[in-house]
Amino acid sequence: MEQQYDRAAEDLGNVVALEHVNVRIPDQKIATIFYVSGMGLTRDPYLMTGVDNMWINIGRSQFHMPTGNPQVLRGHVGLVLPEREALLRRLAGVKRDLEGTRFAFAEHNDYVEATSPWGNRLRCHTPDARFGRITLGMPYVEFEVPVGAAAGIARFYREILATPAETGEDGQGPFARAAVGHNQHFVYRETDRPLAAYDGHHVQVYLADFSGPHQKLRKRGLVFEESDQWQYRFKDIVDLDSGKLLYTVEHEIRSMTHPLYARPLVNRNPAQSNRRFAPGHEDWRWAMAYDA
Repeated sequence: MEQQYDRAAEDLGNVVALEHVNVRIPDQKIATIFYVSGMGLTRDPYLMTGVDNMWINIGRSQFHMPTGNPQVLRGHVGLVLPEREALLRRLAGVKRDLEGTRFAFAEHNDYVEATSPWGNRLRCHTPDARFGRITLGMPYVEFEVPVGAAAGIARFYREILATPAETGEDGQGPFARAAVGHNQHFVYRETDRPLAAYDGHHVQVYLADFSGPHQKLRKRGLVFEESDQWQYRFKDIVDLDSGKLLYTVEHEIRSMTHPLYARPLVNRNPAQSNRRFAPGHEDWRWAMAYDA
């Protein structure tokens, strides 16, 4: 039978999903103004509903924001949001409430960049085929890394985490890109700018082969927390030949048997209001329908 499809195009690798980015924040009220009122995202109604942590839903992914000294990711988080003009109106609407913070936003040809009250940059794209069939989600996280680190980082992801990873170069310079889910990536962008000290923020992914990378990481002394039966953590990405530190960002690694894996997330329609309410349109459908 003649082969009709490129079956390799559907290979995911071992990392099956990027679930959340975790940064500490000092003020839950200010975070609500920015992430919920300004960005139009949804606070998880089921978990972490108190004042000491906040989980914010974006399609199938989340921000986790426990209360504490502010942490700033060295790079930016890429989001897909459905309506650019509505986003700009919401951000303009919270400007007064966020005066005196680092909040800012700016339009670019391909995206709107919004800066949180504590300096985290969110690059907001409208839905596009390059991000898959989503209207709301977290397709990538981009980290800034030292010059010369990209190739070693790509190899680390391929050989330790067993996920596709490549290097490349574009108008912004050299980078490594590792697959961390269906149409989700970690991008490591080389820069000659001085990097801020690592402050403890982390990212979380799910693995199909949970024990294989664990054994490789433990052999190199890189596992720093054995969280529970379904989770462990590492934070140092190293050159596999020399052991030289290439970059530090904490990875929370979970198994696909973790109780929270693939938990359905609530995503609201931010256009709804008490004055312009349309029954039956409260929820936002984050996935695009396939053409007939």
